[in-house]
Order: sequence, then structure tokens, then C-alpha cells
Amino acid sequence: MKKIIRKFRSYWLQDISFISLLAMLVFCIFILPTTLENLEHSYHFLNTMFLIIFFVGIWSASNIKLIFISTILFTAGLFMNMLAMSSFENDFKITERIIYCLNTLVFIYINFKLLFRNQEFNFNRVLGAVNVYFLIALLGAFLFELIHLLFGNSLIGDVNITGSNKDFADYIYFSFVSLTTLGIGDIVPANQAARMLSVFLSTIGILFPAVVIARLVSLNNKK
Repeated sequence: MKKIIRKFRSYWLQDISFISLLAMLVFCIFILPTTLENLEHSYHFLNTMFLIIFFVGIWSASNIKLIFISTILFTAGLFMNMLAMSSFENDFKITERIIYCLNTLVFIYINFKLLFRNQEFNFNRVLGAVNVYFLIALLGAFLFELIHLLFGNSLIGDVNITGSNKDFADYIYFSFVSLTTLGIGDIVPANQAARMLSVFLSTIGILFPAVVIARLVSLNNKK
């Protein structure tokens, strides 16, 4: 058992693991949300995938503090997810989403550290940068949902936000629209908190590729 655990941890600390994480994120962000309207239990499956991603974060952490924080957040998220599914109380879902936001922030930090470890450059590191970008979009979706839960609305326009689990597809869509600065205009922020989040995501969306690409190129030139 110890050998299996050691191999599992060793894999998620290698550059090749960026490919597996990318496949998981693409599945959660681009494929599963399209099934929310058609499959009765797809949201529970989506939440399960989120928890699996957060579980991976425990094994991707490189030091004891990050392992401890990731473990606590994963356990709390798992517990709150069970409470949210078994109760109609909105407070459980708010707490669950706060924990998801914190977990995603920690995982972004872990992946960012992995991205530039050992000052090396390869194709997998580029995929790692894409993973961080997708995780930022995922964080934005959680935050838009959290704003809706706290203030009663977050997005308006060509969208029907009902407060149900199926709304996640709209949150992740608008998070990417903001992050990529597309500005399509079919959906807009409904309040000041959502507007500031949209502006923040747009700023990150502009700065992140420039900073990360410049850093990766500089590492490549050092080789």
C-alpha cells in the first residue's frame, strides 16, 4: 500500500501529470456543464469531479504546510458537499462554495509553484500554464455563484439564472468570457460585486499570459 501511495504522489509531482490534470479540467469545464440540463444527476457527478481535482491537489503539494491545508479544505469540502446535497438550507451551499473557492486558490498556488520549479522549461510546463489559466476560470465560476447565493443575483441578460445546480454552465461560460476579455454582451454582471469580479478576471486574463509566457521564454533561453 505504501508503495502505491508513493508512486501516486511521485506521479503528481512530475511534469507529465500536467497532461492528466488538463484532461480532468477540460472534462469538468467544457464537457460536463453541457450535460447539466439533460442528465438528472450530472451536477452531483460534476461536484465529484471537483472533489477529485482537489484531492489531486493534496498529492501535488510539495511541502507539509500545503499538504495540510489541502487536506483540511478537501475534507471540509467533502463534508459540506454531503450536507448541501441532503439539505435545502442555502447556508450549507454558501459554505460549500466558499470552501471550493479556497481550495481552488490553494490549487492554483500549488500548480504555479510546480510550473516554475527547478527553473526548467518543456512542453509539459506550457500545459501546466494552461491548467492554471483554467483553474482561474473555475475560481471565477465559483465566485459568480457565490455572489448569486449571497446577493440574490450575479448575472443578467440572455440567461436564466434560477438558483439551481444547472446554473454552473452559465457561470463558467461568463467566467471565461471575462477572463478572455471577449465581451460578447449576451450576459452581463447584475451588481457591483459581479462587475468587480468580471473586471478582475479580465485583468488577470490579460496579465497572466504575458507574464507567464515571458517567464517561460526566459527559462527556455537560459538552456
